[in-house]
Amino acid sequence: MEWFTAPEYWLSRTVFQRALACVYLVAFLTAALQFRALLGERGMLPMARFVERVPFRRAPSVFHLRCSDRFFAGCAWAGCAVSAALIAGLDSLVPLWAAMLLWLVPWALYVSIVNVGQTWYGFGWESLLLETGFLAVFLGNDEVAPPVVVLFLLRWLLFRVEFGAGLIKMRGDPCWRKLTCLDHHHETQPMPGPLSWFFHHLPRPLHRVEVAANHVTQLLVPFLLFTPQPVATAAASLMIVTQLWLVLSGNFSWLNWITIVLAVPALELPATAPSTPDAPLWYVVVVLTVAAFLLFLSHRPVLNMLSRRQVMNRSFDPLHLVNTYGAFGSVSRVRHEVVIEGTLDEVPREDSDWREYEFRGKPGDPRRWPRQFAPYHLRLDWMMWFAALSPSYAGPWFGALVERLLENDRDTLRLLRRSPFPPDEPPRHIRARLFRYRYTNWRELRETGACWERTFVREYLPPTRLAGSAQRP
Repeated sequence: MEWFTAPEYWLSRTVFQRALACVYLVAFLTAALQFRALLGERGMLPMARFVERVPFRRAPSVFHLRCSDRFFAGCAWAGCAVSAALIAGLDSLVPLWAAMLLWLVPWALYVSIVNVGQTWYGFGWESLLLETGFLAVFLGNDEVAPPVVVLFLLRWLLFRVEFGAGLIKMRGDPCWRKLTCLDHHHETQPMPGPLSWFFHHLPRPLHRVEVAANHVTQLLVPFLLFTPQPVATAAASLMIVTQLWLVLSGNFSWLNWITIVLAVPALELPATAPSTPDAPLWYVVVVLTVAAFLLFLSHRPVLNMLSRRQVMNRSFDPLHLVNTYGAFGSVSRVRHEVVIEGTLDEVPREDSDWREYEFRGKPGDPRRWPRQFAPYHLRLDWMMWFAALSPSYAGPWFGALVERLLENDRDTLRLLRRSPFPPDEPPRHIRARLFRYRYTNWRELRETGACWERTFVREYLPPTRLAGSAQRP
Protein backbone atom coordinates (compact mmCIF):
# COMPACT_ATOMS: atom_id res chain seq x y z
CA MET A 1 0.00 0.00 0.00
CA GLU A 2 2.99 2.34 -0.34
CA TRP A 3 1.37 3.99 -3.38
CA PHE A 4 -1.65 4.98 -1.27
CA THR A 5 0.09 7.08 1.39
CA ALA A 6 2.62 9.93 1.65
CA PRO A 7 4.35 9.66 5.07
CA GLU A 8 6.42 12.80 4.43
CA TYR A 9 3.25 14.89 4.87
CA TRP A 10 2.38 13.64 8.36
CA LEU A 11 3.36 16.91 10.06
CA SER A 12 1.50 18.94 7.42
CA ARG A 13 -1.57 16.83 8.12
CA THR A 14 -1.30 17.40 11.87
CA VAL A 15 -0.95 21.18 11.48
CA PHE A 16 -3.85 21.19 8.99
CA GLN A 17 -6.13 19.24 11.30
CA ARG A 18 -5.45 21.37 14.37
CA ALA A 19 -5.85 24.61 12.39
CA LEU A 20 -9.08 23.41 10.79
CA ALA A 21 -10.45 22.53 14.21
CA CYS A 22 -9.71 26.12 15.28
CA VAL A 23 -11.77 27.45 12.38
CA TYR A 24 -14.58 25.05 13.28
CA LEU A 25 -14.47 26.37 16.85
CA VAL A 26 -14.84 29.98 15.68
CA ALA A 27 -17.72 29.01 13.38
CA PHE A 28 -19.64 27.18 16.10
CA LEU A 29 -18.96 29.93 18.63
CA THR A 30 -20.34 32.48 16.16
CA ALA A 31 -23.46 30.35 15.74
CA ALA A 32 -23.94 29.83 19.48
CA LEU A 33 -23.67 33.52 20.36
CA GLN A 34 -25.79 34.97 17.53
CA PHE A 35 -28.48 32.46 16.56
CA ARG A 36 -31.31 33.60 18.85
CA ALA A 37 -31.58 37.05 17.28
CA LEU A 38 -31.01 35.77 13.74
CA LEU A 39 -32.65 32.33 13.51
CA GLY A 40 -34.30 31.71 16.87
CA GLU A 41 -37.99 31.41 17.67
CA ARG A 42 -38.17 35.21 17.86
CA GLY A 43 -35.37 35.81 15.41
CA MET A 44 -35.44 37.97 12.30
CA LEU A 45 -35.62 34.88 10.06
CA PRO A 46 -36.86 32.04 12.29
CA MET A 47 -35.49 28.68 11.21
CA ALA A 48 -38.75 27.00 12.25
CA ARG A 49 -40.61 28.75 9.41
CA PHE A 50 -37.88 27.76 6.98
CA VAL A 51 -38.01 24.11 8.04
CA GLU A 52 -41.80 24.09 7.59
CA ARG A 53 -41.64 25.14 3.95
CA VAL A 54 -38.35 23.58 2.76
CA PRO A 55 -38.19 19.76 2.66
CA PHE A 56 -35.29 17.75 4.06
CA ARG A 57 -34.05 16.64 0.65
CA ARG A 58 -33.41 20.26 -0.35
CA ALA A 59 -31.79 21.29 2.92
CA PRO A 60 -30.65 18.26 4.95
CA SER A 61 -30.44 19.22 8.62
CA VAL A 62 -30.93 17.71 12.05
CA PHE A 63 -33.30 20.61 12.70
CA HIS A 64 -35.90 18.87 10.55
CA LEU A 65 -36.10 16.34 13.38
CA ARG A 66 -36.34 18.93 16.14
CA CYS A 67 -36.43 22.69 15.84
CA SER A 68 -36.10 24.75 18.99
CA ASP A 69 -33.76 27.36 20.42
CA ARG A 70 -32.59 24.96 23.10
CA PHE A 71 -31.76 22.24 20.58
CA PHE A 72 -29.92 24.70 18.33
CA ALA A 73 -27.89 25.94 21.28
CA GLY A 74 -27.07 22.36 22.23
CA CYS A 75 -25.85 21.58 18.71
CA ALA A 76 -23.76 24.76 18.50
CA TRP A 77 -22.11 24.24 21.88
CA ALA A 78 -21.59 20.55 21.11
CA GLY A 79 -19.78 21.66 17.95
CA CYS A 80 -17.59 23.91 20.09
CA ALA A 81 -16.78 21.02 22.43
CA VAL A 82 -15.88 18.59 19.62
CA SER A 83 -13.79 21.26 17.90
CA ALA A 84 -11.89 21.91 21.13
CA ALA A 85 -11.30 18.16 21.51
CA LEU A 86 -9.91 17.99 17.97
CA ILE A 87 -7.63 20.95 18.69
CA ALA A 88 -6.32 19.01 21.70
CA GLY A 89 -5.61 16.00 19.45
CA LEU A 90 -8.30 13.58 20.60
CA ASP A 91 -8.49 12.11 17.09
CA SER A 92 -4.92 10.83 17.45
CA LEU A 93 -5.79 8.93 20.64
CA VAL A 94 -8.61 6.82 19.22
CA PRO A 95 -8.78 4.12 16.52
CA LEU A 96 -8.86 5.21 12.87
CA TRP A 97 -12.57 4.55 12.43
CA ALA A 98 -13.38 6.52 15.59
CA ALA A 99 -11.24 9.44 14.42
CA MET A 100 -13.18 9.53 11.16
CA LEU A 101 -16.48 9.58 13.04
CA LEU A 102 -15.13 12.29 15.32
CA TRP A 103 -14.31 14.51 12.32
CA LEU A 104 -17.72 13.72 10.83
CA VAL A 105 -19.54 15.20 13.85
CA PRO A 106 -18.62 18.90 13.36
CA TRP A 107 -19.21 18.60 9.62
CA ALA A 108 -22.71 17.13 10.13
CA LEU A 109 -23.59 19.71 12.79
CA TYR A 110 -22.36 22.64 10.73
CA VAL A 111 -24.02 21.55 7.50
CA SER A 112 -27.25 21.34 9.52
CA ILE A 113 -26.78 24.94 10.67
CA VAL A 114 -25.85 26.27 7.25
CA ASN A 115 -28.81 24.57 5.58
CA VAL A 116 -31.31 26.40 7.83
CA GLY A 117 -29.25 29.60 8.08
CA GLN A 118 -30.85 31.30 5.06
CA THR A 119 -29.48 34.77 4.30
CA TRP A 120 -27.31 34.83 7.42
CA TYR A 121 -25.32 31.82 6.16
CA GLY A 122 -25.18 32.66 2.47
CA PHE A 123 -21.45 33.39 2.44
CA GLY A 124 -18.88 31.48 0.41
CA TRP A 125 -16.72 30.63 3.41
CA GLU A 126 -19.54 28.55 4.90
CA SER A 127 -19.41 26.12 1.97
CA LEU A 128 -15.62 26.30 1.93
CA LEU A 129 -15.46 25.21 5.57
CA LEU A 130 -17.88 22.36 4.87
CA GLU A 131 -16.04 21.11 1.79
CA THR A 132 -12.73 21.27 3.64
CA GLY A 133 -14.23 19.64 6.71
CA PHE A 134 -15.66 16.76 4.68
CA LEU A 135 -12.24 16.00 3.17
CA ALA A 136 -10.72 16.08 6.67
CA VAL A 137 -12.90 13.11 7.64
CA PHE A 138 -10.84 10.88 5.33
CA LEU A 139 -7.37 12.24 6.07
CA GLY A 140 -6.72 9.69 8.81
CA ASN A 141 -4.90 9.87 12.13
CA ASP A 142 -1.61 8.59 13.58
CA GLU A 143 -2.55 5.00 12.71
CA VAL A 144 -2.03 5.64 9.01
CA ALA A 145 0.08 7.94 6.86
CA PRO A 146 -1.79 10.70 4.94
CA PRO A 147 -3.57 9.32 1.85
CA VAL A 148 -2.19 10.76 -1.39
CA VAL A 149 -5.62 11.04 -2.97
CA VAL A 150 -7.00 13.17 -0.12
CA LEU A 151 -3.94 15.42 -0.24
CA PHE A 152 -4.62 15.83 -3.95
CA LEU A 153 -8.27 16.69 -3.33
CA LEU A 154 -7.25 19.36 -0.81
CA ARG A 155 -4.93 20.91 -3.42
CA TRP A 156 -7.71 20.66 -5.98
CA LEU A 157 -10.00 22.56 -3.62
CA LEU A 158 -7.36 25.24 -3.02
CA PHE A 159 -6.86 25.50 -6.78
CA ARG A 160 -10.58 26.10 -7.32
CA VAL A 161 -10.72 28.70 -4.55
CA GLU A 162 -7.83 30.74 -5.94
CA PHE A 163 -8.29 30.20 -9.66
CA GLY A 164 -12.05 30.74 -9.49
CA ALA A 165 -11.50 34.01 -7.61
CA GLY A 166 -8.97 35.11 -10.22
CA LEU A 167 -11.28 34.31 -13.13
CA ILE A 168 -14.26 36.12 -11.62
CA LYS A 169 -12.13 39.23 -11.28
CA MET A 170 -10.81 39.16 -14.82
CA ARG A 171 -14.31 38.56 -16.22
CA GLY A 172 -15.98 41.08 -13.92
CA ASP A 173 -15.13 44.63 -13.05
CA PRO A 174 -12.82 46.32 -15.62
CA CYS A 175 -10.85 47.88 -12.77
CA TRP A 176 -9.22 44.48 -12.14
CA ARG A 177 -7.88 44.46 -15.68
CA LYS A 178 -6.83 48.11 -15.41
CA LEU A 179 -5.15 47.37 -12.03
CA THR A 180 -7.14 50.16 -10.34
CA CYS A 181 -9.56 48.27 -8.07
CA LEU A 182 -7.52 48.87 -4.93
CA ASP A 183 -7.95 52.60 -5.41
CA HIS A 184 -11.44 51.95 -3.98
CA HIS A 185 -11.59 48.49 -2.41
CA HIS A 186 -10.01 49.22 0.99
CA GLU A 187 -12.54 52.04 1.48
CA THR A 188 -15.63 50.23 0.20
CA GLN A 189 -15.03 46.65 1.42
CA PRO A 190 -17.77 45.18 3.64
CA MET A 191 -15.99 45.58 6.96
CA PRO A 192 -12.73 47.53 7.13
CA GLY A 193 -10.12 46.60 9.71
CA PRO A 194 -7.87 48.77 11.87
CA LEU A 195 -5.23 49.00 9.11
CA SER A 196 -7.60 49.47 6.15
CA TRP A 197 -7.33 53.29 6.32
CA PHE A 198 -3.56 53.03 5.91
CA PHE A 199 -3.84 50.49 3.08
CA HIS A 200 -6.18 52.87 1.26
CA HIS A 201 -3.65 55.68 1.49
CA LEU A 202 -0.76 53.68 0.06
CA PRO A 203 0.65 55.22 -3.16
CA ARG A 204 -1.42 54.35 -6.21
CA PRO A 205 1.53 52.73 -8.02
CA LEU A 206 1.78 50.31 -5.09
CA HIS A 207 -1.94 49.54 -5.49
CA ARG A 208 -1.20 48.57 -9.10
CA VAL A 209 1.55 46.23 -7.91
CA GLU A 210 -0.83 44.68 -5.36
CA VAL A 211 -3.46 43.94 -8.02
CA ALA A 212 -0.89 42.54 -10.44
CA ALA A 213 0.55 40.32 -7.71
CA ASN A 214 -2.96 39.15 -6.89
CA HIS A 215 -3.55 38.13 -10.50
CA VAL A 216 -0.30 36.16 -10.54
CA THR A 217 -1.14 34.41 -7.26
CA GLN A 218 -4.67 33.50 -8.32
CA LEU A 219 -4.30 32.76 -12.03
CA LEU A 220 -0.79 31.29 -12.42
CA VAL A 221 0.50 30.04 -9.08
CA PRO A 222 -2.39 27.57 -8.45
CA PHE A 223 -1.17 25.37 -11.30
CA LEU A 224 2.13 24.94 -9.45
CA LEU A 225 0.32 23.13 -6.63
CA PHE A 226 0.38 20.00 -8.79
CA THR A 227 4.10 20.11 -9.53
CA PRO A 228 6.82 18.19 -7.63
CA GLN A 229 8.38 19.53 -4.46
CA PRO A 230 9.77 21.98 -3.56
CA VAL A 231 7.84 23.95 -6.20
CA ALA A 232 4.44 23.02 -4.70
CA THR A 233 5.62 24.16 -1.27
CA ALA A 234 6.79 27.47 -2.74
CA ALA A 235 3.40 27.96 -4.45
CA ALA A 236 1.45 27.21 -1.27
CA SER A 237 3.75 29.49 0.74
CA LEU A 238 3.12 32.36 -1.67
CA MET A 239 -0.63 31.84 -1.29
CA ILE A 240 -0.28 31.93 2.50
CA VAL A 241 1.67 35.20 2.35
CA THR A 242 -1.00 36.71 0.07
CA GLN A 243 -3.77 35.65 2.45
CA LEU A 244 -1.95 37.12 5.43
CA TRP A 245 -1.74 40.41 3.52
CA LEU A 246 -5.53 40.26 3.14
CA VAL A 247 -5.91 39.49 6.84
CA LEU A 248 -4.11 42.73 7.63
CA SER A 249 -6.16 44.80 5.20
CA GLY A 250 -9.71 43.91 6.23
CA ASN A 251 -12.20 41.78 8.18
CA PHE A 252 -13.23 38.85 5.98
CA SER A 253 -14.47 36.44 8.64
CA TRP A 254 -12.53 33.17 8.36
CA LEU A 255 -12.24 33.25 4.54
CA ASN A 256 -8.51 34.07 4.56
CA TRP A 257 -7.79 31.74 7.46
CA ILE A 258 -9.51 28.70 5.93
CA THR A 259 -7.60 29.37 2.70
CA ILE A 260 -4.35 29.42 4.68
CA VAL A 261 -5.38 26.16 6.34
CA LEU A 262 -6.03 24.63 2.91
CA ALA A 263 -2.52 25.55 1.77
CA VAL A 264 -0.84 23.70 4.65
CA PRO A 265 -1.23 20.13 3.27
CA ALA A 266 0.69 21.23 0.17
CA LEU A 267 3.68 22.12 2.34
CA GLU A 268 6.36 19.50 2.80
CA LEU A 269 7.40 20.47 6.32
CA PRO A 270 10.83 19.28 7.47
CA ALA A 271 10.29 16.49 9.97
CA THR A 272 11.05 12.83 10.43
CA ALA A 273 7.95 10.82 9.64
CA PRO A 274 7.04 8.20 12.27
CA SER A 275 6.65 4.62 11.14
CA THR A 276 3.05 3.63 10.54
CA PRO A 277 1.45 0.33 9.50
CA ASP A 278 -0.07 -0.12 6.06
CA ALA A 279 -3.50 1.39 5.60
CA PRO A 280 -6.26 -1.18 6.26
CA LEU A 281 -8.11 -2.37 3.18
CA TRP A 282 -11.48 -1.01 4.31
CA TYR A 283 -9.95 2.44 4.69
CA VAL A 284 -8.41 2.31 1.21
CA VAL A 285 -11.74 1.29 -0.31
CA VAL A 286 -13.66 4.05 1.51
CA VAL A 287 -11.16 6.78 0.60
CA LEU A 288 -10.93 5.79 -3.07
CA THR A 289 -14.72 5.50 -3.40
CA VAL A 290 -15.32 8.92 -1.84
CA ALA A 291 -12.52 10.46 -3.94
CA ALA A 292 -14.00 9.09 -7.16
CA PHE A 293 -17.42 10.47 -6.21
CA LEU A 294 -16.03 13.92 -5.40
CA LEU A 295 -14.03 14.03 -8.63
CA PHE A 296 -17.21 13.20 -10.51
CA LEU A 297 -19.05 16.03 -8.76
CA SER A 298 -16.20 18.38 -9.67
CA HIS A 299 -17.35 18.63 -13.27
CA ARG A 300 -19.94 21.21 -12.22
CA PRO A 301 -17.54 23.78 -10.74
CA VAL A 302 -15.18 23.14 -13.66
CA LEU A 303 -17.92 23.91 -16.17
CA ASN A 304 -18.78 27.01 -14.16
CA MET A 305 -15.17 28.23 -14.25
CA LEU A 306 -15.03 27.68 -18.00
CA SER A 307 -18.31 29.50 -18.59
CA ARG A 308 -18.37 33.15 -19.62
CA ARG A 309 -21.31 33.48 -17.21
CA GLN A 310 -19.30 32.24 -14.26
CA VAL A 311 -21.02 32.60 -10.91
CA MET A 312 -19.26 32.70 -7.56
CA ASN A 313 -19.96 31.12 -4.18
CA ARG A 314 -22.55 28.57 -5.22
CA SER A 315 -23.17 25.06 -3.92
CA PHE A 316 -24.14 22.39 -6.43
CA ASP A 317 -25.48 19.89 -3.90
CA PRO A 318 -27.37 20.26 -0.61
CA LEU A 319 -24.46 18.83 1.40
CA HIS A 320 -21.97 21.40 0.06
CA LEU A 321 -19.55 18.64 -0.98
CA VAL A 322 -18.20 20.41 -4.07
CA ASN A 323 -18.75 24.14 -4.62
CA THR A 324 -17.60 27.09 -6.66
CA TYR A 325 -15.92 30.10 -5.11
CA GLY A 326 -14.90 33.67 -5.83
CA ALA A 327 -14.99 37.15 -4.33
CA PHE A 328 -15.29 40.77 -5.42
CA GLY A 329 -16.07 40.24 -9.08
CA SER A 330 -17.11 43.88 -8.87
CA VAL A 331 -15.82 46.63 -6.60
CA SER A 332 -17.93 49.55 -5.35
CA ARG A 333 -16.56 53.02 -6.03
CA VAL A 334 -18.62 54.71 -3.29
CA ARG A 335 -19.33 53.52 0.24
CA HIS A 336 -22.86 53.87 1.58
CA GLU A 337 -23.91 53.01 5.11
CA VAL A 338 -27.37 52.64 6.65
CA VAL A 339 -27.53 54.51 9.96
CA ILE A 340 -30.35 53.46 12.29
CA GLU A 341 -31.67 55.98 14.81
CA GLY A 342 -34.42 56.02 17.41
CA THR A 343 -36.29 58.65 19.40
CA LEU A 344 -38.47 58.71 22.51
CA ASP A 345 -40.64 61.48 21.09
CA GLU A 346 -44.29 60.61 20.57
CA VAL A 347 -44.44 62.69 17.41
CA PRO A 348 -41.24 62.32 15.38
CA ARG A 349 -39.84 65.45 13.84
CA GLU A 350 -36.60 66.30 12.12
CA ASP A 351 -35.47 68.20 15.23
CA SER A 352 -36.39 65.34 17.59
CA ASP A 353 -33.74 63.79 19.80
CA TRP A 354 -32.62 61.09 17.35
CA ARG A 355 -30.09 58.71 18.89
CA GLU A 356 -27.88 56.48 16.77
CA TYR A 357 -27.44 52.74 17.31
CA GLU A 358 -23.80 51.63 17.22
CA PHE A 359 -22.81 48.38 15.52
CA ARG A 360 -19.76 46.36 16.49
CA GLY A 361 -17.97 46.24 13.17
CA LYS A 362 -19.65 48.31 10.50
CA PRO A 363 -18.75 52.02 10.26
CA GLY A 364 -20.96 54.37 12.22
CA ASP A 365 -19.48 57.20 14.29
CA PRO A 366 -16.89 58.84 11.97
CA ARG A 367 -14.47 59.17 14.89
CA ARG A 368 -14.63 55.48 15.84
CA TRP A 369 -11.71 53.56 14.39
CA PRO A 370 -12.52 50.11 12.88
CA ARG A 371 -11.74 47.11 15.08
CA GLN A 372 -10.35 43.68 14.21
CA PHE A 373 -13.00 40.95 14.45
CA ALA A 374 -12.03 38.31 11.89
CA PRO A 375 -12.02 35.34 11.98
CA TYR A 376 -15.12 35.91 14.12
CA HIS A 377 -18.08 36.64 11.85
CA LEU A 378 -20.42 39.56 12.63
CA ARG A 379 -23.30 38.40 10.46
CA LEU A 380 -25.67 41.34 11.02
CA ASP A 381 -22.91 43.87 10.34
CA TRP A 382 -22.08 42.16 7.04
CA MET A 383 -25.71 42.13 5.95
CA MET A 384 -26.01 45.82 6.79
CA TRP A 385 -23.30 46.41 4.17
CA PHE A 386 -25.46 44.59 1.62
CA ALA A 387 -28.51 46.55 2.76
CA ALA A 388 -26.68 49.78 1.92
CA LEU A 389 -25.96 48.47 -1.59
CA SER A 390 -29.66 47.86 -2.25
CA PRO A 391 -32.83 47.65 -0.11
CA SER A 392 -33.63 44.39 -1.92
CA TYR A 393 -30.88 42.66 0.07
CA ALA A 394 -32.54 43.77 3.31
CA GLY A 395 -36.10 42.91 2.34
CA PRO A 396 -36.42 39.59 4.20
CA TRP A 397 -35.05 40.77 7.55
CA PHE A 398 -34.74 44.56 7.90
CA GLY A 399 -38.35 45.09 8.97
CA ALA A 400 -37.92 42.43 11.67
CA LEU A 401 -34.72 44.16 12.86
CA VAL A 402 -36.58 47.47 13.25
CA GLU A 403 -39.37 45.71 15.12
CA ARG A 404 -36.92 44.09 17.54
CA LEU A 405 -35.23 47.45 18.18
CA LEU A 406 -38.59 49.03 18.92
CA GLU A 407 -39.13 46.26 21.48
CA ASN A 408 -35.63 46.62 22.98
CA ASP A 409 -35.24 42.90 22.31
CA ARG A 410 -32.35 41.70 24.47
CA ASP A 411 -30.96 39.13 22.02
CA THR A 412 -30.96 41.62 19.15
CA LEU A 413 -29.30 44.34 21.21
CA ARG A 414 -26.52 41.87 22.08
CA LEU A 415 -25.52 41.90 18.41
CA LEU A 416 -24.86 45.64 18.64
CA ARG A 417 -22.05 47.54 20.29
CA ARG A 418 -24.40 49.92 22.09
CA SER A 419 -28.05 50.86 22.27
CA PRO A 420 -28.80 54.52 23.00
CA PHE A 421 -31.85 53.59 25.08
CA PRO A 422 -32.10 52.04 28.55
CA PRO A 423 -33.53 48.48 28.75
CA ASP A 424 -36.80 49.65 30.34
CA GLU A 425 -37.43 52.53 27.92
CA PRO A 426 -37.55 51.43 24.25
CA PRO A 427 -37.72 54.04 21.49
CA ARG A 428 -41.12 55.22 20.21
CA HIS A 429 -39.92 55.51 16.64
CA ILE A 430 -37.08 54.11 14.54
CA ARG A 431 -35.78 55.57 11.31
CA ALA A 432 -32.93 54.71 8.95
CA ARG A 433 -30.91 57.09 6.82
CA LEU A 434 -28.38 56.45 4.08
CA PHE A 435 -25.01 58.19 4.27
CA ARG A 436 -22.02 58.28 1.99
CA TYR A 437 -18.80 57.48 3.82
CA ARG A 438 -15.28 58.23 2.67
CA TYR A 439 -11.92 57.96 4.38
CA THR A 440 -10.48 61.22 5.61
CA ASN A 441 -7.04 62.20 4.39
CA TRP A 442 -3.98 62.70 6.59
CA ARG A 443 -4.73 66.39 7.16
CA GLU A 444 -8.36 65.76 8.09
CA LEU A 445 -7.34 62.94 10.43
CA ARG A 446 -4.92 65.21 12.29
CA GLU A 447 -7.42 68.08 12.53
CA THR A 448 -10.57 66.14 13.47
CA GLY A 449 -9.38 62.78 14.76
CA ALA A 450 -12.00 61.16 12.50
CA CYS A 451 -11.11 58.38 10.09
CA TRP A 452 -14.42 58.80 8.21
CA GLU A 453 -16.30 61.72 6.73
CA ARG A 454 -19.97 61.11 6.05
CA THR A 455 -22.58 62.95 4.01
CA PHE A 456 -26.35 62.46 4.16
CA VAL A 457 -27.74 60.94 0.94
CA ARG A 458 -31.42 60.16 1.48
CA GLU A 459 -33.99 58.65 3.77
CA TYR A 460 -33.78 54.85 3.87
CA LEU A 461 -36.74 54.14 6.16
CA PRO A 462 -39.15 56.83 7.40
CA PRO A 463 -39.93 57.07 11.13
CA THR A 464 -41.67 53.82 12.09
CA ARG A 465 -43.41 52.65 15.25
CA LEU A 466 -44.81 49.33 16.38
CA ALA A 467 -48.13 48.47 14.77
CA GLY A 468 -51.03 49.16 17.09
CA SER A 469 -49.03 51.33 19.49
CA ALA A 470 -50.85 54.49 20.48
CA GLN A 471 -49.46 57.88 21.28
CA ARG A 472 -49.50 58.90 24.89
CA PRO A 473 -51.95 61.70 25.80
